[in-house]
Amino acid sequence: MYVHEHDNNRMVGQCSTRCPDEHITHSVARQDCNGTGCCTTNVFAEFATGLDFKFVRHKIGKLKLKAHSNPSSIWDTIDVTSDRASIYWDIAVDGPVTDYACPSNHSSGQFVASRVIYYCGYDSDYRGSRHITDGCSGDKGYEPMQRKTNCSIWCGEINVPFPFSLEDGCSARMSFQFTCSNSSMSDLRFLDELDDAYNMAYVKHVSITEGLVNVKYSLSDRYDLSLQAPQDLGFYVDSGGVLPQQLAVANLTCHEAQENRTSYACVSLNSTRLGLNSEREYVGYRCKCVPGFDGNPYIPDGCKDVDECMTSGTCYGICHNTEGGYYCTECPSNTVYDTTLKMCTSTKKLVVGIAIGISVGFGILLLISIVILFIRTWEKDTKKKLRRKHFRQNQGLLLEQLISSDENASDNTKIFSLSELEKATNNFDPTRIVGRGGHGMVYKGILSDQRVVAIKKSKVIEQVEISQFINEVAVLSQVNHRNIVKLFGCCLETEVPLLVYDFIPNGSLFGILHAGTTSGLVLSWDDCLKIAAEAAGALYYLHSAASVSIFHRDVKSTNILLDGNYTAKVSDFGASRLVPIDQTHVVTNIQGTFGYLDPEYYHTGMLNEKSDVYSFGVVLVELLLRKKPIFTSDSGLTQNLSNYFLWEMREKPLAEIVATQVLDEATNEEINDVANLAETCLQLRGEERPTMKEVEMKLQYVRSKRLRSCQVVVKNEDMQPLLSGQSHGTLPMLTTQSGIADRVNIASQRNQNCYSLEQEFMASATLPR
Repeated sequence: MYVHEHDNNRMVGQCSTRCPDEHITHSVARQDCNGTGCCTTNVFAEFATGLDFKFVRHKIGKLKLKAHSNPSSIWDTIDVTSDRASIYWDIAVDGPVTDYACPSNHSSGQFVASRVIYYCGYDSDYRGSRHITDGCSGDKGYEPMQRKTNCSIWCGEINVPFPFSLEDGCSARMSFQFTCSNSSMSDLRFLDELDDAYNMAYVKHVSITEGLVNVKYSLSDRYDLSLQAPQDLGFYVDSGGVLPQQLAVANLTCHEAQENRTSYACVSLNSTRLGLNSEREYVGYRCKCVPGFDGNPYIPDGCKDVDECMTSGTCYGICHNTEGGYYCTECPSNTVYDTTLKMCTSTKKLVVGIAIGISVGFGILLLISIVILFIRTWEKDTKKKLRRKHFRQNQGLLLEQLISSDENASDNTKIFSLSELEKATNNFDPTRIVGRGGHGMVYKGILSDQRVVAIKKSKVIEQVEISQFINEVAVLSQVNHRNIVKLFGCCLETEVPLLVYDFIPNGSLFGILHAGTTSGLVLSWDDCLKIAAEAAGALYYLHSAASVSIFHRDVKSTNILLDGNYTAKVSDFGASRLVPIDQTHVVTNIQGTFGYLDPEYYHTGMLNEKSDVYSFGVVLVELLLRKKPIFTSDSGLTQNLSNYFLWEMREKPLAEIVATQVLDEATNEEINDVANLAETCLQLRGEERPTMKEVEMKLQYVRSKRLRSCQVVVKNEDMQPLLSGQSHGTLPMLTTQSGIADRVNIASQRNQNCYSLEQEFMASATLPR
């Protein structure tokens, strides 16, 4: 294309373009105008009276043009568009001048350049020729009817209604035509907008009702929020610095717009015009449906009646819709307005509805209650059946017969129900646990008769052991010894039977011996002798005095409990075995506690009464050395107490291995007697160990001898006069064959210990065993 001045045929601009692909449309080619279907040139012609455009086709090879079906495409038309073209001229005057040069209305003339040039101007928002009559007129660029049918109105999810469009010939004016760059991403832009990242503006929403075009700029920090459309910039006005742009369809006053009916935009019935002002001046007008109607006022019959009665709460009665409005009437007689249903309802129906609602609600509650009651009853019956099943599996009928056949057992032993023990332990609350062991857990409970008991919940045992367990319970129920924990009964309604014992408050001998000085509980040597003798007596009773011999099989300081008076109570018969009196041993699976376990029993599996003797010997060593059965030496090695004791006795004097407290309180003879007794109990061969009867007798002998020595000392002290510089309670120094230094004690304290020992010894002799 070549551009020439009309007067002298001087070329003032040129550009060339090539044919694009078939799918390139007119709007796409103009969007870039890079020489494919479109080209641009800058023209500057001074003093020219016109411009001539010359279009020349250059043949390159054999070019075959294909017919195109789209009549508006660039294949069939040549479109020349001027962008920001300006043409200036003035009237040269030579003498006085009137307004003959500016005869049009809305125009006026004025002198410029020192009254040499006369210039015609026109009022704001008017365009046209100022030099002819009625040449100036208002905005006539709006076309109220589409030139094309079946126009596309969607760009992805964005609706583009008339007067806007996406195609040529579908919009009311060029500034209302958009281009849909990407339908899947709803990328809607203004037609012919430059691809400038700074100036890029995307149309996100068009509201005909509110007269707004919602615009998103590519840069969020943009200061000038007024829309920069490529054509007719005056129709988009920023709303005081907000992104939605107000819309004017024409730069006319409302009166001027109504006078020119050919380009009047508000073509729908029930529509009206609305003036639009910017912050600086009047812009133009737009259209809006009158109240009571809604829709698009820019198309015929676009404003539709709004049915206000469809909105709940419009009337507190009967709503009647009219064309463009509505009216309300009161509810008929015997009816009331239901705020929930938003309508008039019969009072009878209301009462019936309330009654039905109450009945249905009551019925639902009743049904729920019945279901809950049924579920609870079913669960209760299921629990009862399960408990009866466990009772039968645990040989409950056999135990009942055994207890009923023995009057003593029936008086002292009870078969508890699971509900009784659950109530006593608050459903076996974890806070009630007072002990954990290899055989299970022990809970503290309070029975309904206010007896405090210990409930032992054992681990799962084999079914073949149930009969033996029942027999054991029957036998233990006959055991009546002051130094054996009393068995009150058992519960057979669980998978593993529960045992109910008398609760012993002061814990175990192990806990006191090895608690350290911080606990505040320290056992004296007299206490240790008493506890050892009582425990030995209890084991002797189990071995030979009961109707059936009972081998404890787990004798240890942990299973020797101490009551409120520090009386020994042998406990935990979970590993015990019943043996007929005429049978010397029984073969069992190896069971016991490491450190107390009889080596002979460990190697042969043959359990006899001497196995308990070995374990008791370890307890005696604990009392002498105050060390745990498995302890860490000063060198950091883990050692077995019994092996350590036997080795040290052969290598060192007793004074170097026994505890300091024992050295302070016991005599050399007492220490030797107890140490020698422990040594014989720890013999590897069971036949070389003493019986529990012999062990008890030896311990009772040591206690009685200590009591007699106390009495002699007290008698001698009463006969001795007071010595100056000495306390009247001072004891003479004694020498021993092992070289243990004798201790000097205060006589009053010794007297107190002797008398308490004597009283306890005499009391124990009178109590039943």
